[in-house]
Amino acid sequence: MKFEQPLLEGLLIRRYKRFLADVRLADGSEVTAHCPNTGSMLGCQPANGRVWLSRSDNPARKLPYTWELVETVSGTLACINTARPNSQAREAIEAGRISELTGYSHCRPEVKYGEEKSRIDLLLSGHEAKPNAWVEVKNVTLEDNGQGFFPDAVTTRGQKHLRELMAQVALGDRAVLFFVVNHTAIETVQPADHIDQHYGQLLRQARDAGVEIIAYRANLANDDGSPSGEITLTEPVPVILEV
Repeated sequence: MKFEQPLLEGLLIRRYKRFLADVRLADGSEVTAHCPNTGSMLGCQPANGRVWLSRSDNPARKLPYTWELVETVSGTLACINTARPNSQAREAIEAGRISELTGYSHCRPEVKYGEEKSRIDLLLSGHEAKPNAWVEVKNVTLEDNGQGFFPDAVTTRGQKHLRELMAQVALGDRAVLFFVVNHTAIETVQPADHIDQHYGQLLRQARDAGVEIIAYRANLANDDGSPSGEITLTEPVPVILEV
């Protein structure tokens, strides 16, 4: 996944109303950017922290700037734009880089399904030997001492997704929870029981019911630590479910 234009660096002044962030750019000007993240963004909105914005030339947009990356409190990079992981996952699957999901000829996004009226992020079909795979993608940016946690806030929506995935397994299909690790310091992923205990319980229940749980790391930074203009998923990350 490539950014269409080079990202603009700035300093975060504040995030507010969930979807807005005031940023001071390198030339001293201040802009209001769209913050495409409904979570708490724990550790990913440090005061005066370095952030990187994309800019759209679409005249119909009320806010031309979008907050994409942040330098976290630990000095590492995280992608906070929760619209990116679906594209990252789809690109990696279609390129054959996700070993667990190779062999499918078709990939459809945002397909309606389930008794709770959900939309699956990616529906894979056309495998010669395996059933359809329903893939739910989640962005992981909450980090503590190299451990990644999901979610970063109580998520009734995420709980619903787990129930829907278990139902698909019961119908004879594959169901996959795909954690996209968009934080350069994260070495493992596990449920954030200290934030949403019910989600952690459901995640383990889903694992026991046959839902496959995988995680892959994104290469957010260049060798010098600066943000990469192209973000791809590179390697699997262990998922730890034991309490």
